[in-house]
Amino acid sequence: MDSNTPERYVSRLTQNTLALILAGGRGSRLKQLTKWRAKPAVPFGGNFRIIDFPLSNCINSGIRRVAVLTQYKSHSLIRHIQQGWSFQRPELGEFVELVPAQQRVKDDWYEGTADAVFQNLDIIRSINPEYILVLAGDHIYKMDYGPMLAAHQEKQADMTVGCVEVPLEQAKAFGVMSVNKDSRIVEFNEKPEHPEPLPHNKECALASMGIYIFNTKFLFEQLSKDATTKGSSHDFGKDMIPSVIEKYRTYAYAYRDSSGDQPYWRDVGTIDSYWAANMELIGITPELNLYDKIWPIWTHQPQLPPAKFIFDDDGRRGTAIDSMVSAGCLISGAEVHHSLLFSNVRINSFTTLKDCVILPDTTIGRNCRLNKVVVDKGCNIPEGTVIGENTEEDAKRFHVSEDGVVLVIPEMLEADICHVR
Repeated sequence: MDSNTPERYVSRLTQNTLALILAGGRGSRLKQLTKWRAKPAVPFGGNFRIIDFPLSNCINSGIRRVAVLTQYKSHSLIRHIQQGWSFQRPELGEFVELVPAQQRVKDDWYEGTADAVFQNLDIIRSINPEYILVLAGDHIYKMDYGPMLAAHQEKQADMTVGCVEVPLEQAKAFGVMSVNKDSRIVEFNEKPEHPEPLPHNKECALASMGIYIFNTKFLFEQLSKDATTKGSSHDFGKDMIPSVIEKYRTYAYAYRDSSGDQPYWRDVGTIDSYWAANMELIGITPELNLYDKIWPIWTHQPQLPPAKFIFDDDGRRGTAIDSMVSAGCLISGAEVHHSLLFSNVRINSFTTLKDCVILPDTTIGRNCRLNKVVVDKGCNIPEGTVIGENTEEDAKRFHVSEDGVVLVIPEMLEADICHVR
């Protein structure tokens, strides 16, 4: 879509679109961080949860009919959406609706991303959209889906795949496609061992963002066909896309920001990538701007007092340097360096933190030292605890990632356990 495409044209497309957010994955690569919650419910960026990003993209794009498909460990995800996303106007046809796995078609749970949509075809039929936008619920990015819908319609596509350029080494974790000069997909491989590089950039490959646009009738036909195909894993990337690229009009939509540059997009699927993406936000000019008033990220936020820093004595001074500190935090005579604190975190005197991500409702006792640690919600770190200075000792009690990030959850501390995350 060029800059001359009328906004009313895009508005008509978004109004006739149903967004399906796939939020039922296990998120096993995040280790114990998804022990009691689905990956889309994992807190991110101080005030948010991962699911807030695709949801906000929908609302900001003018797509006001959204269904969130849930499955594993969905309680905290469901509660978050009920509390933070109930402001739509049903009388105007707007909704953010939760669709838990219900075994409506068969006795099995969802067997893949395509099967998750197939098992809810009756719900989609009742809404009767012209286009269906399928989104992953576990990526961090900002994107206006309107231009992608416009490109889909203008090319008279049956299916359009949102994509970004990623380094070849990272591309092994994604669906990788090759396209012709008209952006039509000519080859698609899911998580290839040797990704096909781009013709103009041999260091990168074109990777799927997990964003798909379908004409509704076409999607119904292909899902029904896939459901009866022997040997199919019923996944969009592994099965459906490769099966349709030869016979049907399937296109790639290369996502760029307003300046034409490669946009911010993160798959925070591992402890290392999760820690790194949170650390990026602390920078002076991070790629992801959470202070953007034009494209806000919506969420549910509890009513909390401002963050507070107390004591100004030598050796006992409440400070936070190059850090992000959320509401309800109390820094009591402690030092926080280059760290991100979520809401309701209390850090007691003579404690120092560096390069840490501290999730909500955590208390850290006196005389502690934490370095490069992710602390899960509700932890109570005992007085005198040292984490992040001795990898061998840390590995005996906690999870230590490949890049040396230490993950701490309440069970590892033998604290009073609350399984609501």
